[in-house]
Amino acid sequence: GRRRQEAAAEEEVEETPQEKKLRLAKLYLEQLRQHEEEETQPADLIGDRLKEDVLEQKGRLQRLVAKDVQPPDPASIRVLRGHQLPVTCLVISPDDRFIFSASKDGSLIKCKWEVESGKRLCVVPGGKKGTEERHMGHASHVLCMAISSDGKYLATGDRNKLIMIWDTATCKRLHIFTGHHDAVSGLSFRKGTHQLYSASHDRCVKVWNVAENAYVETLFGHQDVITGLDSLSRECCVTAGGRDGTVRLWKIPEESQLVFYGHQGSIDCIQLINEEHMVSGADDGSVALWGLTKKKPLALARQAHGMQDAQGLQQPYWISAVAALRNSDLLATGSHSASVKLWKCSEGFRKLEPLWDIPLVGFVNSLKFSAAGDFLVAGLGQEHRLGRWWRVKEAKNSICIIPLKRRAAAPSPEAPDSS
Repeated sequence: GRRRQEAAAEEEVEETPQEKKLRLAKLYLEQLRQHEEEETQPADLIGDRLKEDVLEQKGRLQRLVAKDVQPPDPASIRVLRGHQLPVTCLVISPDDRFIFSASKDGSLIKCKWEVESGKRLCVVPGGKKGTEERHMGHASHVLCMAISSDGKYLATGDRNKLIMIWDTATCKRLHIFTGHHDAVSGLSFRKGTHQLYSASHDRCVKVWNVAENAYVETLFGHQDVITGLDSLSRECCVTAGGRDGTVRLWKIPEESQLVFYGHQGSIDCIQLINEEHMVSGADDGSVALWGLTKKKPLALARQAHGMQDAQGLQQPYWISAVAALRNSDLLATGSHSASVKLWKCSEGFRKLEPLWDIPLVGFVNSLKFSAAGDFLVAGLGQEHRLGRWWRVKEAKNSICIIPLKRRAAAPSPEAPDSS
């Protein structure tokens, strides 16, 4: 048996990329064929899981949930207070149990929160600039954060060019990455790995290996500050290029990039919906829906949050945050228009339909859906995460947990009658 295994391993090595593609394609088709046969039999969970994994990797899994989302009840929104200054960024742990948040007061994980109780579990105080090595926390505004898909590592990026890596369980700092030449504005772990992508106002994307505390490479291309970044399972990431008017898809192994055009203003936020689609928001008030194979948006909602009267001029409300419930048709957008909006992607991502408005006062600087899609978290501030253009005085610097209820599906016949 051993020799046969070695022979098989040897054959594997000699396979050309083309042959490998063909072999994987055949395997994928075979899996799909098997699943189609399974569809006619009673679903077995393992088969379903496998199918979801295969489809998710291919970016084909679409959970159509938007049609069932009820209008959220403002009275059910929970507000977590603790940040003195505007919340700039937050992430939810992969098991949906904890929220990590940071703000302009430089006190990192100023907070780890427990979702169920709303309790603050740990606070890391910030320090004065230049004391980062001695102190535990950041000494300048934290602008972005990311959590690894196994929930082990948290990464945070600040205005002072630093990326810090934390142990999520203990909130202890493990490492500081230096190398960016300006504010770090976007972070994302590649799903299923400890590979970290970072974006900065220095116009570069950098790749790091967090498990080995190692720098990997730098990617160039944007003509202006990068304002946001996201990634999923594939070895690539997407970025929002601010005033250069482009969204980019970076293919890391190929060292190539695709450039997308569609917004008029500064593109300030971006999020992947699945492996084939993404959503971005700009300060011209537009929200764009993209397919990763098309240069122009598949759908564009202009003035998505309406118009504001700024110094006697009518201007669209800026889009300051976008979120997608991964692999579904449900999106959320934030501005300082006193509401978070929920959207449905319909007609195969060719249309953006507004669903519900959720009243929230202040700048919505960060939005994240829980993995299960049963709540949405908003990070609020009196100011925009990237600057101090306006203040919304009546806003609370806080984190809001918005429960999302779905219309119950038609009861299944075997369910006992509850009346």
